[in-house]
Amino acid sequence: MGHAQDFETLVERHRREIQVHCYRMLGSLADAEDLTQETFLRAWKGRDGFEGRASERTWLYRIATNACLDVLARRPRRVLPDQLGPAGEPVGPIEAADLPWLEPYPDRLLEGAAPDDTGAAVVERETIELAYLAAVQYLPPRQRAALILRDVLGWSAKETAASLETSVASANSALQRARATLRERLPARRAEWTAGDPTAGETALLKRFIAAYEAGDPAAVARLLHEDAQAIMPPYTLWFGNRASIIRALSLSLDPASPDCVGRFRMRPVGANRQPAVATYLRRPGEHDYRWFGVTLLTFEAGAITAMAAFEAVPAAAWDLPGTWPAEHDDHGPAGKMQSGA
Repeated sequence: MGHAQDFETLVERHRREIQVHCYRMLGSLADAEDLTQETFLRAWKGRDGFEGRASERTWLYRIATNACLDVLARRPRRVLPDQLGPAGEPVGPIEAADLPWLEPYPDRLLEGAAPDDTGAAVVERETIELAYLAAVQYLPPRQRAALILRDVLGWSAKETAASLETSVASANSALQRARATLRERLPARRAEWTAGDPTAGETALLKRFIAAYEAGDPAAVARLLHEDAQAIMPPYTLWFGNRASIIRALSLSLDPASPDCVGRFRMRPVGANRQPAVATYLRRPGEHDYRWFGVTLLTFEAGAITAMAAFEAVPAAAWDLPGTWPAEHDDHGPAGKMQSGA
């Protein structure tokens, strides 16, 4: 592995799964990209010390984990609005907050993130979905690492302890505390969420959601929402805890006669965190073009939308999409089919 060509092959084989690991640890796509680069830089500098007692993959994960722990030691945890205070009501214009927000992860970057010797666990929905990542952010860094190494990657207690440079007893203790916190923080009915490929009903629900938003029809959106549906909108701390509040807010923001009207939307299906999602473009009042607005992740349960997470401060490039709405997308291509990427 001392040769540059051999090392480059190693990098390309494991880059995507190491980036997913860093994302789980840090909750940020941008940080995950930076720490992936840092991981391979540290690996290249330390390549002569690799003795082959563990696999190259295990060696890289150890380097990545410790690089992430170094970052987490000096940064606050990433958050979502519903973790900061009670739900509110629409009150007109709101100000964005400069906080370390949890970020979504494009499904297109998950493709090829599980090489043949890793299995599918690297990208299973249960450990990449937004609710899981939000719960993981509550864990102290070393508990977080122990949980991900053991319960996501399937490492043994001995391997985990070696990576964290601690005893097996300490690693097991960290894991048990982490599991207890996750049981408290994960949604009670999470097990009922649909996993895997979308059903025909979910695909139809997504198409109806897009049609309702693009028509600027809050009543049509209301028919798709569960009574207790929640909506968060990073980077805003305000969030809504039920269908009635969501619709009151939409009635203000979608009504052209309202002083709080944001404009008209165009949407196309994408994939994020193995959840149904839409890329959103907005034409503001008085403007001609639909410009990139963000990505909204949806949670479906029993034929209704139970959660909406709209992220404005995410770059279009992460989803391999342009900054303005392309004319060729005016017909939505394949009839609003859910997609994993662009």
